[in-house]
Amino acid sequence: MCGIVGYIGHREAYPIIIEGLKRLEYRGYDSAGIALFDGKNLKVSKTKGKVADLENRIEKEITKTGNVGIGHTRWATHGVPNDVNSHPHISNSGDLVIIHNGIIENYESLKQELISRGYTFQSDTDTEVLINLIEDVKKQENVKLGKAVQVALNQVVGAYAIAVFDKNKPEEVVVARLGSPLAIGIGENEDEFFIASDASPFLEYTKNAIYLEDEEMAIIRRHKGVKIRKIKDDSLVDTYVQELQLNLEQIEKGGFEHFMLKEIFEQPKAITDTYRGRLLRNEAIIKMAGVEDNMKKFLNANRIIIVACGTSWHAGLVAEYIFEDLARVPVEVEYASEFRYRNPVITENDVIIAISQSGETADTLAAIKLAKSKGAFVFGVCNVVGSSIARETHAGAYTHAGPEIGVASTKAFTTQITILTLIALRLARAKGTISSSDFRHHLLELEMIPKKVEKALEADDKIKLIADIYKDVNNFLYLGRGYNFPVALEGALKLKEISYIHAEGYPAAEMKHGPIALIDENMPIVVIATKKGHYEKVVSNIQEIKSRKGKIIGIVTEGDVQVKALADHIIEVPETIESLSPLLTTIPLQLLSYHIAVLLNKNVDQPRNLAKSVTVE
Repeated sequence: MCGIVGYIGHREAYPIIIEGLKRLEYRGYDSAGIALFDGKNLKVSKTKGKVADLENRIEKEITKTGNVGIGHTRWATHGVPNDVNSHPHISNSGDLVIIHNGIIENYESLKQELISRGYTFQSDTDTEVLINLIEDVKKQENVKLGKAVQVALNQVVGAYAIAVFDKNKPEEVVVARLGSPLAIGIGENEDEFFIASDASPFLEYTKNAIYLEDEEMAIIRRHKGVKIRKIKDDSLVDTYVQELQLNLEQIEKGGFEHFMLKEIFEQPKAITDTYRGRLLRNEAIIKMAGVEDNMKKFLNANRIIIVACGTSWHAGLVAEYIFEDLARVPVEVEYASEFRYRNPVITENDVIIAISQSGETADTLAAIKLAKSKGAFVFGVCNVVGSSIARETHAGAYTHAGPEIGVASTKAFTTQITILTLIALRLARAKGTISSSDFRHHLLELEMIPKKVEKALEADDKIKLIADIYKDVNNFLYLGRGYNFPVALEGALKLKEISYIHAEGYPAAEMKHGPIALIDENMPIVVIATKKGHYEKVVSNIQEIKSRKGKIIGIVTEGDVQVKALADHIIEVPETIESLSPLLTTIPLQLLSYHIAVLLNKNVDQPRNLAKSVTVE
């Protein structure tokens, strides 16, 4: 949730850290701070607000010199967002400084113990407790910083990614992780090192990185390299340096006003990249190593359980329709946060599909570990190479969507559906539940989807005009049936996330079981009414809405006549087969939410109270 950046080397640390914080501001943005060591003094500046507020404050408070430093953008957990609770936090002696992503659950008992030993606290945070615990261990046991960090972390309960610096050991930074991601960038000749929550802050300096595993810590020494140890038993771990595939252009806005808009328009390419090399239409095959190598697990499964959160959960709901329709296998879709706590019935004959854009979602990771402990086979679907879910699952598939910086997921949704469709089609073919001609037809239609998404994006200007009409309403209702019911849920979520307008998604037929009471001349209702599926029934639902003076925004197939005659506004999408329609109908809903939020002057890429990757409970 929070963003961590650090540097030690021959360059000035400040510009690297401040630019890195800007790239990680999607992770946390209610406060920010930086600590620099100039060779003599440890200088700290921090403030409530954005990284831009921090820059202004630094100009007034500290000099920006020093070859080692750490920085942080915060998403508040313990303690309200303010200057005092912002990171970094300093120990009582003033020697040690820390930045922290995560939650220390037993911080209160640790705090009381430290208070009894004479420690005082300025903030409400669990992080200030942790840095003083490290200092206490260092003093009481007379050990070096690395050992003190290890001993202290064995006393805490919770999740963390931390970077710790001791001003008396200026050539060294200690980092550790449990449940929150942490990457170490390796400079040329190992004379400089970069620390970050993900690789984006150091892409222009190095393509070589180490990703710490859970319960690992690293002692980073300039000119001496990186030494990784297990936190529990102090055993040494072999370092694995991997080459990053990202490039700087992928994490820049590329001329778009917001990352979210850029990512909406990247979807044709993202979908193509996701099925490239997997969908071989001319040969009429789907080639996915993670599925092929585990085909017996899939074919012998009594059921598939999909676990996910947020937008990924909505993609899982679409997949439920696809798997059951095409592959004829029972599917359950679970919120990972509920699944992990309700003592679910899981057997060795179940296949668990875990979906997460970041591959770091805490609840989904916990659900994976629970399923594995029960003997189930776990297949991961995520976007970030080397992420925790990619490492924790038995097998999986990457979506290849490219970096998604906007907090509100867009291309994650469509690429996840693409991957899940490929898996369902491959299973259907193996089970013989789809004919050869239908299989080929599905491959052809999926291959054509990127061009059809491009066509759907051409409605952008029209959608902007509709957004201007409804930007000041207090409520929206989204309706869909069959494959497009999850799209209605996703459309409502997008509007809530970035515009803060209350919105609800419902199956269209359920409108009569309650929501119809809300409908009047002030209520806009977005109805997904494509020709394939339950078209006539949805038209009947629209007539019921119109008789109660509701305002209809219809998402329809090109050339539609019936809904056009009833609706106040229509947005057309190209025709495709029913199972692939969510890949098209979601596009206008993304654009509608985006334009309403922009017209309301909301921070589209960094909506309040939200973070891109939820790495704590």
